[in-house]
Amino acid sequence: MADLDLTKYIRDIPDFPKPGIVFKDITPLLADPAAFQECIRRMADHYREQKIDAVVAAEARGFIFAAPLAVELGAGFVPIRKPGKLPFETHAFHYELEYGSDCLEIHIDGVGPGQNVLVVDDLLATGGTIAACCNLVEKLGATIVGCCFLIHLAFLPGEQKIAPRETFSLLRYE
Repeated sequence: MADLDLTKYIRDIPDFPKPGIVFKDITPLLADPAAFQECIRRMADHYREQKIDAVVAAEARGFIFAAPLAVELGAGFVPIRKPGKLPFETHAFHYELEYGSDCLEIHIDGVGPGQNVLVVDDLLATGGTIAACCNLVEKLGATIVGCCFLIHLAFLPGEQKIAPRETFSLLRYE
């Protein structure tokens, strides 16, 4: 399957969610078991030789990739969610977006000092959400091994926002 072209499973949706945006729709990839499995395998292969204790991701699309990737790497999966969605005590991180602010939370015992953590999302664009996830993980004393994505929109500043953390993506759009 190494020759499987994953770009064939990404559909461009012009002017969504607003005019001028070309949305990268991942649902065709998710609908194809061979393509989805190959995606997870390739992500795992990049980190297989590293010690990963936990894979974290923010809801909702990050969960789609992080949970099977955690299983593949023999690591735990730790969800990061919007306020009020996690049942135990949490740490919160408030961050600014282009038009407002947002907040993410992680359980206070989600990851701990000395653990190696992989942060995962479906897409890297402006980097606000993934930077917030990284801040939460580091606040708990864990080490970020890398930030992994299916898609990287390289024409946006996301990679700079999460630097110097390692960034890996399967598909890159310039």
